Formats: sequence, structure tokens, C-alpha cells
Amino acid sequence: MLELFRNGGPVMYPLLACSILVLTVIIERIIFWIQQDIRRDNKLLDEVLEICRQGEWTLVREKVKGSRDYVIRVLITGIVHRDFSLVKAMEAAAVDEIKRMRRGMTILDTMITVAPLLGIFGTVIGIIMSFDMLGASGIERPQAVTAGIAQALITTASGLGIAILSVFPYNYFNSRIENAAHLMEQYATSLEIVYEKLLNQESGK
Repeated sequence: MLELFRNGGPVMYPLLACSILVLTVIIERIIFWIQQDIRRDNKLLDEVLEICRQGEWTLVREKVKGSRDYVIRVLITGIVHRDFSLVKAMEAAAVDEIKRMRRGMTILDTMITVAPLLGIFGTVIGIIMSFDMLGASGIERPQAVTAGIAQALITTASGLGIAILSVFPYNYFNSRIENAAHLMEQYATSLEIVYEKLLNQESGK
């Protein structure tokens, strides 16, 4: 691997930086989503909605105290601001949660594009070097030309490899974000229906 890196030429250094950056983001996001899965509490969510149906708003806040479930955080934000705008408060909280979930995704997206371009850039440099050596030494020294061609192939392969290995986690993390957004929307809609029903009952008395 070290020999391949050396033969790849100067473009291998930015490609190495890209690979380290991609690996760092992937590891950080994996840890993040594992933590979110651990903090999820569907049973508590159902209990929260049931308590909301009874209009026990103070009890809800006591019940979820210490919970780090992102869906519960969205619902509690709406409950706290229900006298002003329950829906808008939950929307703002959901946006903050999604923004937190999307951290690092721009880096992965950029690397998927930049890494192959760097590889192509290395290819162009390698071919230029090959032609320069061919012009200087002629066909008597073909081994001087192969060094530039090897550099071109190594950088292209490295750039494509980084991009390919970035696509899978990028799509996976995006699917997790979409599922989380759908879950927040589902429970927020349920809370909104419960709250409107309570308001209608109170106005009917």
C-alpha cells in the first residue's frame, strides 16, 4: 500500500486527506445513530400521547424528564409552547433535530464528487509526465513512460474507490434521516389531533 501511495504521485496526498475525512464522518455518524437507537423509547412515546389525551400537560413533562429520545423532544417542545403555536413549535424543533442528523452529510456528498475529480486530475498529470518522458528519452526507455501511466491509474483507482465507499454509508444515513423525519411527523400529527380534540371538548362545555 505504501509503495502504491508513493507511485501515485502528489495527488495521493489530497486523496489521503479525503479518505481520512470520509472515514471520520462515517465513524462519527455510525456512533450517532447507535446512540439515537439506544435512546429511542416507543413505550414512553405511547404513554405521552395517552397522558396528552387526558390533558395532563404537567404530568407529561414530569414523565419524560431525562429522556433523550428525539421524537419526545419534538413533542415536548410543542407541549411547552401549546398556548402560542403547538404546530410551529414542533416544526421548528423537528428542523433542529434533522439539522443535527444531517451533520457531516455535506462532507460525504462533497467527497463523492471531489475524490473522482482528484483521481482524474492525477491521471492527467501522469499522462503529461509520460509524454514528457517519452519526448525526452524516446522509445529506447519505455520504463520511464510506464511510471507516469502507473501514476495515472493509481490516482484514478484511489479516487473512484473513495467515492464508491462513500456512496453506501451516504445513502444509508440519508434513509435514516428520512425515516426519522417521517416518525417525527407521525407523532407530531397525532399530538396535534389530540390537542385539537381537547380544545373542541373545552369549547363545547
